[in-house]
Amino acid sequence: MPFISRTSREEVLLFPEALDDYITAENPVRFIDAFISSLDLSELGFTRAEPAATGRPAYDPADLLKLYVYGYLNRVRSSRLLEREATRNVEVMWLIGKLTPDFKTIADFRKDNLAAIKAVCREFTLLCKKLELFGGELVAIDGSKFKAVNNRTRNFNQKKLERSIKQIDERITGYLNELDAADQEQPETSRLTAAKLQEKINQLKERKLHYQALEKQLEESGEKQVSLTDPDSRSMPLSQGADVSYNVQTAVDSKHKLIVEHEVTNDVTDQAQLTVMAVRAKEMLDVESLDVVADRGYYDGDEVKKCAAAGITTYVSKPLTSVNTKRGLYTKQDFTYDVERDCYCCPQGEELGFRFETIEQGRGTRCYATSACRTCAVKAQCTTNKGGRRITRWTDEHLLEEMERRVQAQPEVMKQRKQLSEHPVGTMKRTMQSGYFLMRGLKKVRAEMSLTVLSYNIKRVMNILGVEKMMEAVA
Repeated sequence: MPFISRTSREEVLLFPEALDDYITAENPVRFIDAFISSLDLSELGFTRAEPAATGRPAYDPADLLKLYVYGYLNRVRSSRLLEREATRNVEVMWLIGKLTPDFKTIADFRKDNLAAIKAVCREFTLLCKKLELFGGELVAIDGSKFKAVNNRTRNFNQKKLERSIKQIDERITGYLNELDAADQEQPETSRLTAAKLQEKINQLKERKLHYQALEKQLEESGEKQVSLTDPDSRSMPLSQGADVSYNVQTAVDSKHKLIVEHEVTNDVTDQAQLTVMAVRAKEMLDVESLDVVADRGYYDGDEVKKCAAAGITTYVSKPLTSVNTKRGLYTKQDFTYDVERDCYCCPQGEELGFRFETIEQGRGTRCYATSACRTCAVKAQCTTNKGGRRITRWTDEHLLEEMERRVQAQPEVMKQRKQLSEHPVGTMKRTMQSGYFLMRGLKKVRAEMSLTVLSYNIKRVMNILGVEKMMEAVA
């Protein structure tokens, strides 16, 4: 059986006369066009939203914004690739009316409208709220590392700088010894000439001065690390090793796995992000109360207390960080707290009564102890302290105990956390190939992340409602 026959290149074809004939009713570009056309770009803060009275005509920011949203939705994010798509992609030709802006114009538009691009992402979130796509009952908060434009070799901390300076000193010493040996040998037997050796020594000395300047910069700034290509990026631990990245925080609603709020930080851990993200999600959803679930990385007493004060119920599992666990000793979990009597009961049945209260790291801490430790037969299994075992308790620790009871009573909420948090991040990193940033600096990567989140939410809503219903919503 022959192959399917193809059309001859010399055959005269009758293509549709209008570009619109190529774009079906369910094509996403129709919604991109309708949504951005419905926005007041001047009010959102876009530069050149109003044409100048004189001078050379500029590109309409609406057209460049449409180009970027289309690009991020279709895994084409760089300005040079978008420039190429404008000359060969029929969908792009339809979307921006066959305009062909150069890559510099495209790149400058994104750089000059950082805050306005974030506002566009917020406008689409408000549209989702208007369409009742948010449940407003449960939100999952999680952080994920997105790679920065900074190689690991151009990121330094104090230990790395000290190690590098030490290696340079060793190499300089070696070259100096080689230089001394070269003076005693015949010129033809020397591996490197004296001039070459001196050149290498001078290069190493310059590098040492550079590292010493970085050490001084770290000391003066109070930071723990410094990045040279992207100064705002930080080396962060990953599931395998570490990389220079940004920490992207997302708050995902449970109804349709849409991202309610997002933020980009250079904090290495998630510990201080719970309240910020939870409060912002609650304000966006405009609800009186909200349940928030997060992983162990967010466990922090002060953060839980702030959430409770804001009407937010938290679900965060307690991490097992006690040193006694590794030592094989009794941990605090082995002691039972009696609320009415304000005392702890140890595994041997003895009571640890309240002794005193102190202020540690800005918060009240109560101390409990007992004299029975001196004659206890299993003291070696409990503590290495000669004076006996002491239990400390935060004055608001009842909030953490209440949260732990909620976590234990509703394990399905914790299971749901993983499904909600990892779906959007996995889609953005793998399907949309947006697991790394193209821009440098916190302000710029935040705007870039807004384009990624906007594209994810558009893609998600198109799967839920379809393009025609979305266009009806913005009409």
